[in-house]
Amino acid sequence: MNTESYTENNKVVIAGTVASEPEFSHEVYEEVFYTFMLNTPRLSETRDTVKVTISEKFLMGEGLAVGDMVVIQGQFRSYNNFTNVGNRLILTVFVKDIEKTEDEEKSLNSICLNGYICKKPVYRTTPFGREIADILLAVNRSYNKSDYIPCIAWGRNAKFAECLNVGDNVVVKGRIQSREYQKRLSDTEVESKTAFEVSVSRMEVCERFAE
Repeated sequence: MNTESYTENNKVVIAGTVASEPEFSHEVYEEVFYTFMLNTPRLSETRDTVKVTISEKFLMGEGLAVGDMVVIQGQFRSYNNFTNVGNRLILTVFVKDIEKTEDEEKSLNSICLNGYICKKPVYRTTPFGREIADILLAVNRSYNKSDYIPCIAWGRNAKFAECLNVGDNVVVKGRIQSREYQKRLSDTEVESKTAFEVSVSRMEVCERFAE
């Protein structure tokens, strides 16, 4: 599979407001990368906050400031967090292209992934009878790397996911979302954490998927 194919495996288009100043993240082959948080609106009045990773080449000239409205094209990537702070798996939108916009109402948050089931999906129902399935998808990247993307499916998609097996190749479409939850550390201590995942709107076994 060539590099272009890997790009097609993992496509994100997201719009929102810059919520934090870019901070140094890491350097690879003398190219410096920064991270910032992006607030992206839902169709409801709530918002998701997503971590974004951006090369210094996109920050030259005007740069980015808190409050700037931007449209980003890129990929949803994962890497291991080897510190004791935050989640063990870090998920971030990796910028391939970015442009500023003046459209405050612009609501874009779409992702398409072509990957492989790497853990048996966990199907359950809520106390109110709503069907949910947790899915972990491995998406190939160039240089023999993979991104591990947690996804959550609802209703008929959840029921469909229950029948999937490790190694199945699926295409998923949806949106990136953030979700607050409480992690109990002891009988008296609870920690607030944020999970990032793909909320699935459409999912098919790859061979049957069609636009």
